[in-house]
Amino acid sequence: MEVLIEKFYSGFARLDADTMISCYHPNITFEDPAFGVLIGENAKSMWQMLCDSQKGKNFRITYSNIKANLNDGEAQWEAHYTFSKTHRKVHNKINAQFKFKDGLIINHQDNFNLHTWAKQALGFKGLLIGSTGFFKKQLQMQTNKALRNYINKKAH
Repeated sequence: MEVLIEKFYSGFARLDADTMISCYHPNITFEDPAFGVLIGENAKSMWQMLCDSQKGKNFRITYSNIKANLNDGEAQWEAHYTFSKTHRKVHNKINAQFKFKDGLIINHQDNFNLHTWAKQALGFKGLLIGSTGFFKKQLQMQTNKALRNYINKKAH
């Protein structure tokens, strides 16, 4: 399963959402602080949206410490990019946890410090409100709205 995680992140490093999605079980559940819980096609579409939005930009990821057995796994990865709304540089450090079924990822949970991310992405405003539940809820509403718009645009 370590090879599967490696395939997932090497695809991400190339912004190749199709390769990433091929590692996911049809009943995938994804969760992170920015999007909350995404299930099935929504989780897959999120990666397509992120990859599409970063093509031709200064996006870069690195990944390490991949460990897995037949049931679960983990990895660390780091994203370097410019946050589009503020043009501020972000270096996000993420811990990923995986569960597997039928040789694919059935559950993927990314954890990172949302307050640290908010300070980098939003500056002083992020410093002030980035650790609040209100901020997390608002961020998830915005990211999920962007995802719905992306899915709807793709469908037409």
